[in-house]
Amino acid sequence: MTAFVESPLQLLCAVEAHAAGHAGASTRVQARADVPALTAGIDAVRALGLPTGLTVETAPAPRRLADDVVVVGDPFSGAFQAALLRAPRPPERLVVVDDGLATLDLARRVLTGSPLVRLTAPPDPLRYGLGALAARRLRRLVAGGRLTLCTTIPLNDDVAAGLRGLGVDVRPHDFAWLRSRPQRNAPQESTVVVGSALVADGLVHADRYAAWVRGIASDGPVRYVPHRRHDPLVSALLERLPGVTVDEPGAPVEIRLRGLRPGQRAVMLPSTSAVTLSRLLAPRGVVVAPHAVPESWWTARATPELRRQLGSTHALARRAAAQSSRSTSVRTGTPTPERGLPSTVVASPA
Repeated sequence: MTAFVESPLQLLCAVEAHAAGHAGASTRVQARADVPALTAGIDAVRALGLPTGLTVETAPAPRRLADDVVVVGDPFSGAFQAALLRAPRPPERLVVVDDGLATLDLARRVLTGSPLVRLTAPPDPLRYGLGALAARRLRRLVAGGRLTLCTTIPLNDDVAAGLRGLGVDVRPHDFAWLRSRPQRNAPQESTVVVGSALVADGLVHADRYAAWVRGIASDGPVRYVPHRRHDPLVSALLERLPGVTVDEPGAPVEIRLRGLRPGQRAVMLPSTSAVTLSRLLAPRGVVVAPHAVPESWWTARATPELRRQLGSTHALARRAAAQSSRSTSVRTGTPTPERGLPSTVVASPA
């Protein structure tokens, strides 16, 4: 089996899919060589001890997909779509792992047959055409019962049932492999702010974002973990704030922060990390607090559809926390309170 990954989270989820046996006994993970953040991600998963039968290497984006079992993290990727369409025949099975909240958009597009084009993509007829052709090839895999979705994102029951009704093999996971690894050192500060890509992507005003972090730091020491797509100017500004320690971008936050303890909290803007960290930390009593984005923070590039999708983060995180708490209770035989996520979002500055 071959896995093609383009981000640290895709890498981690490909390891989870292999460890869970969703794609075979042997997996060769090919991490896209021109994505700098993947180097730290590879080092981090190797340091944890790779599962038996899995290897990780950097490689250029494949020209065409193999015809056996293929794992991919981003069906919206132009590199993946081109490789899918160049292949003389579709893979024996395609296993899709998470690359963030785009999993929800992927599920919607599979159900509706819409082109595989990102919500944030600028209007481009050529890109739209590639996404439409890729969606057609993907539908053929679905119709043949050859698509598996391995996800930690809590899908709506109707969505999950709709996908299964089409023939998609939906496989939820809660980072069982990562949970089995020895704990690593975690930040000691009472509050960790998980950096957002919304600023670097031009969707949120940088000055309001920086003011928000400054306000959090006024209540006590803060460790700031930048997103792999971060604005260097914002990070440099935050480094000068009293009480803020800024880390280097690196390993997935799920690996870096899984050792947080009760009494600490992780704060972030709407993002996948709110969901994944709720999976990992809520059963341990760590507060995971996604912050609602005030209307005045958004730039003109943030479409209403994107805002609505990000606005669902808090509910998704609560569901992930509850599901993981129940799963932990079943594994240990001990009732686990549904803790970790506050009932309201962190207050927003004006």
